[in-house]
Amino acid sequence: MKIENRFLKYVSFDTQSDEASTQSPSTAKQLNLADFLKEEMQILGFKDIERNEYGIVYGRIPGNTDTKGDVIGFISHMDTSPDAPGHDIHPQVIHDYDGSIITINKEKGMVLDPEFETPLLNKVHHDLITTDGNTLLGADDKAGIAIIMTMAEYLYRHPKFKHHDIVVAFTPDEEVGRGVEHFDIDRFGADYAYTVDGGPIDEIAYENFNAYKAEVIITGKSYHPGAAKGKMVNAITLGRYFDALLGEHDRPEYTSDYEGFIHLHNMSGDVSSCHLSYIIREHDEEKMEVLLNRMNRAAEYLNETYGDVIEITFTKQYENMKSVIEQYPEVVDQVSEAMLDVGLTPKASPIRGGTDGAILSLKGLPTPNLGTGGYNYHGPYEYCDLTEMKKAVELLLAILRNNTRNIY
Repeated sequence: MKIENRFLKYVSFDTQSDEASTQSPSTAKQLNLADFLKEEMQILGFKDIERNEYGIVYGRIPGNTDTKGDVIGFISHMDTSPDAPGHDIHPQVIHDYDGSIITINKEKGMVLDPEFETPLLNKVHHDLITTDGNTLLGADDKAGIAIIMTMAEYLYRHPKFKHHDIVVAFTPDEEVGRGVEHFDIDRFGADYAYTVDGGPIDEIAYENFNAYKAEVIITGKSYHPGAAKGKMVNAITLGRYFDALLGEHDRPEYTSDYEGFIHLHNMSGDVSSCHLSYIIREHDEEKMEVLLNRMNRAAEYLNETYGDVIEITFTKQYENMKSVIEQYPEVVDQVSEAMLDVGLTPKASPIRGGTDGAILSLKGLPTPNLGTGGYNYHGPYEYCDLTEMKKAVELLLAILRNNTRNIY
């Protein structure tokens, strides 16, 4: 199956995860894609295939050589982000892109303009897939799944390609931070692995944010507005005040690269009570403490001024995997060498987020991240580069080939 057709099939599945759910997987509909992938694995000759109760799909491509070598793992996640609609997706395929402005949705005036969407400047003559402006696309991370499964199909159709055992896993709920909470590293069986869940395919990422979330509860005092003077404490007003005290420039819209942020992503309430949800991200642990302390000081000020009106609960979500990956430089060097083999210039890039691989690395399985050719994740401006996806398949095959260099 062509990678284009495979990807379009995968994005037809609604697999949106749900942060509020306590089930695993967080949404039952993710199991539909999991079961489909299990069947596809059977067709392509995988062994030890399992879709467990938590929705994780495992499989092994048996090696075809008597020599010993690394068991390499590849991982992608099945769920899509709750940040934008993920059902009834209508992809738009653009073959041989000519470099002009791409109209996503004429009625809404939605376009991808190379002047602002600068990655498009390097995509002339590439094949692209966009949304229709009403949903996300799902390249995060169904592009990664399509790349891994297209690699598997190549190996199935080319049995003379020598390789050691390869293990593959597809996870649910990565977008809500629970992708590998039930992941069995011993069951997986890899010496090391790669998540295929990034952006440009010439990037290898082995640094990611340290991550916290903060739930802020503000308790106000409600009175009739006609008789409120000196009595009312408006929780919504204090919520706005609290957020303003955090500063303007440490927000996602003003930061890039290694710069951390405090992001208010939900606010609800009334005069009596207001709830604010934040995510806090920073690559450096000391700088993370600065951001957390800033939130605590803002709360202390409001409590001193208005009398114990605010309470913050911090929850650590994940850590930077850099300290682990640096102990296994060969895992990164192998990718850099494979990139050169397929005509790419490798570059290391920090992840402005987290991956399943970050959590797995800290649990003992080194798992840096590879690109998929997807861009503008989590929203209706998302698109993917099919030409890059095909090159990503070549990259995975080059990694496998280099792992069996003594055979060739």
